[in-house]
Amino acid sequence: QVQLEESGGGPVQAGDSLRLSCVASGRAFSTYAVGWFRQAPGKDREFVAAVRSSRGGNRPFYEDAVKRRFTISRDNTKNTVYLQMNSLKPEDTAVYYCAADSHLIASTVARSEQYDYWGRGTQVTVST
Repeated sequence: QVQLEESGGGPVQAGDSLRLSCVASGRAFSTYAVGWFRQAPGKDREFVAAVRSSRGGNRPFYEDAVKRRFTISRDNTKNTVYLQMNSLKPEDTAVYYCAADSHLIASTVARSEQYDYWGRGTQVTVST
């Protein structure tokens, strides 16, 4: 069982940066893949980034629209996954959720239905 809590969201201007954190409680955090998803008003939840477990080499994955601007990383000593977001755009405005699962493989990290554990989300609002 894993509990996740996101933080770091807030209102920013276009071009600014934010770092989101996802802190996990529970054991063996390094064995979980962790993903970031976002949901804008009136839209479906979409994949943003993910990092595989230690067994998967901590390999990162990104959605194309954020690949050159966002960086996902993890610190297993702190049970934390970070999402560094640079050059933010108004279209990045959404609630950002982190999710975790211990059975993901590379081909499934972008599928929200594959994750068993979810946080409550943190709001990111980017204005022009």
